[in-house]
Amino acid sequence: MSDFTVSKIFPSDKLNQDKVTQLLEDAGIKRDQNLDYTCGIFEEDGTLIATGSLFANSLRCFAICKRYSGDALLNTLVTHLINVQFERGNTHLFVYTKPDTSKFFKALGFYTITEIPNMVTFMENRKSGFADYLKRLKKESEPSKESAAIVMNANPFTLGHLSLVEKAAAENKQVHLFMVSEDSSLIPFAVRKELIMAGTAHLDNISYHETGPYIISQATFPSYFQKDQEHVIISQAKLDINIFVAIAQELGITRRYVGEEPTSFVTNLYNKTMQKQLPANSIIYTMIPRKEVNGQMISASTVRQFIKDGKLELIKDLVPKTTFDYLTSPQAKDLIKTIQKKSNVIHY
Repeated sequence: MSDFTVSKIFPSDKLNQDKVTQLLEDAGIKRDQNLDYTCGIFEEDGTLIATGSLFANSLRCFAICKRYSGDALLNTLVTHLINVQFERGNTHLFVYTKPDTSKFFKALGFYTITEIPNMVTFMENRKSGFADYLKRLKKESEPSKESAAIVMNANPFTLGHLSLVEKAAAENKQVHLFMVSEDSSLIPFAVRKELIMAGTAHLDNISYHETGPYIISQATFPSYFQKDQEHVIISQAKLDINIFVAIAQELGITRRYVGEEPTSFVTNLYNKTMQKQLPANSIIYTMIPRKEVNGQMISASTVRQFIKDGKLELIKDLVPKTTFDYLTSPQAKDLIKTIQKKSNVIHY
């Protein structure tokens, strides 16, 4: 393999980017839209025979030409991509791959977190990474044999979110509130976390947790193994549920609360998948109807749209006082400007 070298493929290099797309398609892989680095191995005549990519701290979109033995080329690609990640300062790395190729990554120092048979394997390069995360969750929690859980992004935290948390808190001894900690939302995680905790400070049976890289966000989930958007969402939900079930077993969680999502195709399909999968793992699925104010359904998308349109006064009835006070404070001035510059603030 010393005859082959790995080359970075720049976004502006349309010719070779097209070759990447074609090689992926030949391998039955749909190109992921979330990529920030792509590389390839070429023959002397310019034929692309192997490719791999990165997004944030994950490795993805691997394809090897069928004329070559995959393991040696994959080893060359992965070594290159890990070096790029280390240069970026990323040392905790994740791989999404097909189950039948996961053995190659195991040989390169990756460990399986969870797997959906015949669909996708989620791996990391730390042997005890997920186990250490579970230990951290236990330290953040009060001992409880039966508890409930909520996973929320809260972009931003609304009265709808508050209603969901208050109902769970009233019906359970303890509620584990998982806050999506990946910064892929308009409102940064540090702000979302602050608003969630401020808005629920009156409740004394909440354990707050960051999701870290394990409860997976829609923005970074690899879509390239699926035939269409619906399969992407369903596979994401199944993978997420596998991880959540492991967390639930560790923390004694027996119920998960979710908010009704009539306006979001993605979240609605995600919820339907949970409704099927959770009971099979002895976890009660509880959906709460969307809260309304003056006949209007409360949603974070509506709040973001009002912010974009410069109608901050209209969000007062849709968010807790703590959220409203922050969004109308000088501290939020730059954030408001960022939202107002966006062409679209409504999620699919």
